[in-house]
Amino acid sequence: MARFFLTTLLLSSLALSLGGCAQPDPLNTFEETGDCVECDLMDQDLSGKDLSGALLNRSDLSNADLSRANLTGALLDSVNLSGANLSGTILEKAALTGANLTDADLSGATLQDAFLRNANLSNANLSNANLTNADLNGANLEGATLEGAILTGAIFPDGTVQN
Repeated sequence: MARFFLTTLLLSSLALSLGGCAQPDPLNTFEETGDCVECDLMDQDLSGKDLSGALLNRSDLSNADLSRANLTGALLDSVNLSGANLSGTILEKAALTGANLTDADLSGATLQDAFLRNANLSNANLSNANLTNADLNGANLEGATLEGAILTGAIFPDGTVQN
């Protein structure tokens, strides 16, 4: 009988201590610190926000609205931005190595000096985007729309440089 009460007491204590281990909301953490590595921010509305210098490596921002946001100098390596709205977004000098931008809307975005090596931009809308001096070496541009894009000095997937 004493062993039963001791076991019950231990299990109750364990349940109480685990109850205080709730994970913080990744959006709140990101808004407070600007860092959110491996966070789930899928479908979030971050439109128009100043996210310059943010650290979002390996995070899931699929279908997020980042239109008109400022992501200057942000670290977005291996981030999932598939289906995201990045229209008019400033991604100048952003690092997007290995990022998934499949079906993303980057129309009118500023990607000047952005690092997009091995990024997947298949079926992405890059119309009227500024890709001046962007590094697209090894990137997948299959089905991407580049109508009206500024490509001066950009390094293409095959390593050639646009004049």
